[in-house]
Amino acid sequence: MAEGSAILLDPLLILRSSIASNTPPVPTVSPDASAANATDNLALATHLHFSSPSHQTYELSAPTRFISSSTPVDLRSIYFAWQKKDVAIPDYIASAQQLNEELTAPGGAGGKVQNLVFVERLDLITWLEGASDESEYITPLEGDEGRAAAAGAAMVASGAVGGVATVTSAGGRTGKTIDPRLQEIYNGERRMGDRNTVLRGIKPTDFSHVRKSAEAYLGRTRTRPSAPTATASTSIRPVSSTPSIPPSIPSHPKKSSRRPDPIILLSPSASSLLRMSNIKPFLESGSYTPPAPTSTTTILHISRLLPSIDASRPLRFILVDSPDQFKPDYWERVVAVFTTGQTWQFKSYKWSNPGDLFGRVLGVYLGWRGEEVPESVRGWGRGVVNVGVDKWIEGRKGEGRWRDREVVESIWGQIEGWMKGRGWGANAG
Repeated sequence: MAEGSAILLDPLLILRSSIASNTPPVPTVSPDASAANATDNLALATHLHFSSPSHQTYELSAPTRFISSSTPVDLRSIYFAWQKKDVAIPDYIASAQQLNEELTAPGGAGGKVQNLVFVERLDLITWLEGASDESEYITPLEGDEGRAAAAGAAMVASGAVGGVATVTSAGGRTGKTIDPRLQEIYNGERRMGDRNTVLRGIKPTDFSHVRKSAEAYLGRTRTRPSAPTATASTSIRPVSSTPSIPPSIPSHPKKSSRRPDPIILLSPSASSLLRMSNIKPFLESGSYTPPAPTSTTTILHISRLLPSIDASRPLRFILVDSPDQFKPDYWERVVAVFTTGQTWQFKSYKWSNPGDLFGRVLGVYLGWRGEEVPESVRGWGRGVVNVGVDKWIEGRKGEGRWRDREVVESIWGQIEGWMKGRGWGANAG
């Protein structure tokens, strides 16, 4: 199967291709893609029609390869998340609830839009925009052709790669003529199987005994004390009671090629000098400005090169001021918490006690230069870094704030050192 044909069979890939070619799909109320059936109301639409890279129509209830909570997400939820990619999380949740009510109302198309959590939604939008070629929530297509099709989706959309070769159709329409000798060669080709049929077996093979042997071997080598390098005459042989390990099993488990994005938590307090409205320019350009009185932003991401973690590419950090949408494993990705010293900030955290929290996560307190650090912050010990910036003077428009850059570099240096000490450098995939 050609790359183009694999793309046309997968709704996620064709949606990504249509976005790359700036030809968005059109919701319709029937499989007929005529203009009379087009609609802007997703509650009435039953199908999604694509005009690029070719004319295709899919049911909005069709499942996709995007997995959320072990369940495939339907095309309607994927398309809705893309439509709401620029809105804040509360607005996205409210819109999803309103759409679900309209879907179940009389005259609605039926079904339900699945509400994606913020990390899943961010991962999906990043993949659809082409900013990332991989996603931990999208199951890969089977076989090498699937991986080639996924990598070339944007190229097909832009016209850099051709589509499906034409052949003679059942209706008698003649496309490209195939030479008889070439067709004879095609007929004699050996049909390749996939990963499930390549062993040519008719019964599933149980390899659990190999896994048990590997676990026993790896467990023994991890607990065995270090010893001098063995020579040919003193080589260590496995104990005869332990089954030998096939040479094809690696001595270390294969690590995922995807590197998780570290998370930085901010204080939602109105008295905090750093909020969602001013944290990004502060950490990126090293210039402090007061936070805006109100802000609807609930998630940000910035990139920063940390040489001791990965000298070849920058890390992308996710910034949020609330862990309400966290899954349990997200806490393993939290690398820093900005605090004002108010303990109510930690009530919804996994570790609500400041002593436990800052024993596991780096704390950062930012105050005005020259002012005394709150006693509560000093009592939390060395796990909290105290830094200060010059007071903001209205009317000066940021003039003379050259020391802000020093403060920012100091904060990034502390974060980099903390991450390196916890093994982030070893996971830089």
